[in-house]
Amino acid sequence: MILSSGPVGAAVAWPWLPALGAALAYLVAMLPAPDGRRLHTVALQLGWVLHGLALVLEISAVGREPPGVRFGFGPALSLTVWFVLAVHAVESRLFSLPGVRRQLATVGAPVVLLAAAFPGEMRLEGGSAWLPLHWLLGIASYGMFGAAVLHAMLLDRAERLLRLKLIPPQGAGGPFGLPLLRLERLTFRFVEAGFVVLSAALLLGAWLSPHWRWDHKTVFSLLGWATFALLIAGRLIWGWRGRRATRWLYAGAALLLLAYIGSRFVLEVVLHRVVA
Repeated sequence: MILSSGPVGAAVAWPWLPALGAALAYLVAMLPAPDGRRLHTVALQLGWVLHGLALVLEISAVGREPPGVRFGFGPALSLTVWFVLAVHAVESRLFSLPGVRRQLATVGAPVVLLAAAFPGEMRLEGGSAWLPLHWLLGIASYGMFGAAVLHAMLLDRAERLLRLKLIPPQGAGGPFGLPLLRLERLTFRFVEAGFVVLSAALLLGAWLSPHWRWDHKTVFSLLGWATFALLIAGRLIWGWRGRRATRWLYAGAALLLLAYIGSRFVLEVVLHRVVA
């Protein structure tokens, strides 16, 4: 089906070519690197570039009919992971987080293929000129919180190793090469940045919507926003740290995941509805 003849078959095949290449590169990046990480780092970077190309082809729906921008649950999830990979690329220039490469590659490989399989049917034509900014802010906030979740997982693991006395207190960064306090500050910088961007996205969305609708997307988005607001307040007022803080982070991220990606998955895959 992917390789069927004719212009339509060729158009459908186009997004799969970079998607398959990205998945293959991510598989190479997942392999252990006992002596050096150069090959695996290059593989992760190549996967990120091909991943981005696949997203452009999927969202722009090159050669597909009817023409228009498609942005279903697959590209939304894929773009979020791509954004987290971009954050890691910048971050790796500043300090080393060796345990992250394989985790990101493990997530990136299936997600890039998922987006190619389920590009969605949503088309953004005919809306406000501000609508693309609303979507961009929303996905950027997803990426910020995704990066925060990734760092929170590293933080929880380092704290667990510290409690088990598998790493010395003076090396609180453990296998990640980063002190615990610095890793914690970095984690919640992403939370704060994501909260600001999410707030802007929600305000812009409310302004663009002539009639407020209490649908699944709105309810879960507001619940996620409230959870992150409580997390930030809890850290500032009550000094929440460690596992208590990360549990709130995971809960807020799960609510945001349900807000758009989860609801679109049900509509597009389970109910087979075309959402305009």
